[in-house]
Amino acid sequence: MERWFNVGKIVNTHGIMGEVRVISKTDFPEERYSPGNLLHLFMPGSKQPQQLKVKSHRKHKNFDLLTFEGHSNINDVEKWKNGILKVSETQLEELSEGEYYFHEIIGCVVTTIDDDKLGKVIEILTPGANDVWVVKLDNGKEVLIPFIDEVVKDISIEEKRIIINPIEGLLE
Repeated sequence: MERWFNVGKIVNTHGIMGEVRVISKTDFPEERYSPGNLLHLFMPGSKQPQQLKVKSHRKHKNFDLLTFEGHSNINDVEKWKNGILKVSETQLEELSEGEYYFHEIIGCVVTTIDDDKLGKVIEILTPGANDVWVVKLDNGKEVLIPFIDEVVKDISIEEKRIIINPIEGLLE
């Protein structure tokens, strides 16, 4: 079964020449929205995605503005409002060592350096300088783990395992 990953949401049209406003959800807008790249549009209530080829991309305020080949009129794209643009797993880029996609981290079991099992990563927050992982402990409580070298000591995506060194006060 093919897995899909969100890269943006179409929130409105822009002008009358088929341009759409996208709230981007990708760390790689230059690659995802480059002319010629394929995106898949998922509409609420539709079972099949529509494949779209990016014709142009530009930034405007807080939006990415996109046009797609064969859709050069507002009437072609107006119905796409609230649609989600996605890429398939086969379109994911290789990341540098020490970089991970969110879907690789979410679901990993977190243990301490003393091999005490804490729980699983259920969400990733991106508040600023570093990501923060929300870990649901086995007792149901949630703790926040900063993704910094001082705390995160080892990540094994293959084993879905993360080893941390919980600094003082982290698990309280």
